[in-house]
Amino acid sequence: MTMQKLFLIAGAVLGALAVALGAFGAHALSDMLEASGRTDTFETAVKYQFFHALALLLLGVLMFNIKNAWMNYAGYSWLGGVIIFSGALLLICFTGITKFGMVAPIGGLLLIAGWVLLAIGTAKGL
Repeated sequence: MTMQKLFLIAGAVLGALAVALGAFGAHALSDMLEASGRTDTFETAVKYQFFHALALLLLGVLMFNIKNAWMNYAGYSWLGGVIIFSGALLLICFTGITKFGMVAPIGGLLLIAGWVLLAIGTAKGL
């Protein structure tokens, strides 16, 4: 499987999961999230997941014209960032274990790195 195809599929899957999680949170989990004070945390996790699902789709499309390792690094950074950042926030919401918050900044750094890597890859590819 090419990296381009991987990022397009991952973007589509992460987007679908973000919509499903958002709906699940708004309906089935709303009372639990409000009682635990984690509504904002949940919404942040889903929002960042969805933004980066769209970013992965954009990256996959850009890779039709720009093919270099920097673009691959950007995609992997976003994938890792979503898993770590959104995953940590969702784990806090579902388990109440706030120590998961200690790894969220690592995911955030990966998300930022992905955008920087995209800029480098685009600059070098055009």
